[in-house]
Amino acid sequence: MSDQPSRPVRPGPLADGRADDPYRKGLDPASPLVPGREGPSAWNIANYLTVLRLLLVPVFGWLLLAEAGENPAYRWAAFGVFAVAMITDRIDGDLARSRGLVTNFGKVADPIADKALVTMALVGLSEIGEVPWWITVVVLVREWGITLVRLRVIRHGVMAAGRGGKLKTLLQTFGIGLLLWPRWTLPAPQFWDVLAWSILGAAVVVTVATGVDYLVQAHRLRSTSERTARKRAAREARRRREGR
Repeated sequence: MSDQPSRPVRPGPLADGRADDPYRKGLDPASPLVPGREGPSAWNIANYLTVLRLLLVPVFGWLLLAEAGENPAYRWAAFGVFAVAMITDRIDGDLARSRGLVTNFGKVADPIADKALVTMALVGLSEIGEVPWWITVVVLVREWGITLVRLRVIRHGVMAAGRGGKLKTLLQTFGIGLLLWPRWTLPAPQFWDVLAWSILGAAVVVTVATGVDYLVQAHRLRSTSERTARKRAAREARRRREGR
């Protein structure tokens, strides 16, 4: 038998017999080498899908604009790329939340990828005469404007997406998707035209309404945040000192 006294098992993963315990691997738990101690790596499957979506944007734009949008094969291909990109948007968000893969890169890149895709879709549809430019301008001003507002007030708190924002995204996706179809090649093309424009019209209304709501939330958040309260208290204390 060894004369060395046995060391007690330290509390934590080792006590549960987990193979990934840093003590078992001989790593100092305070060291940055310990996996997972500083959050998930940016190199993960959720962020890969986000980058893929960004790379699909120019491919989608080329297919949409090819032959001025008059070739049904290119239009179906553009719709296919758009659909894949939107599906990856749903998948990467679910993966990031369920597997703890939320990273700062993902928080920035994910909304940029979404808005880049919508921007390319609306600009392309307007360029080939499918969507009036005023609709594209209204939607894009709202989308990018609210993104800038969120970045502006992020020091005061996070503006979470509500049900209105999710409904807006859903309507935009289906409205744009139907407009990408070469509807003139389908049976009853007028039916598909009416359906596509009804959904896109509803998307525009919800887009504007939620944009106004976000502006109200941003003003309320900035006015009532802890950061603002500290600034007010500091100004009040300074005025009192100066008054003496």
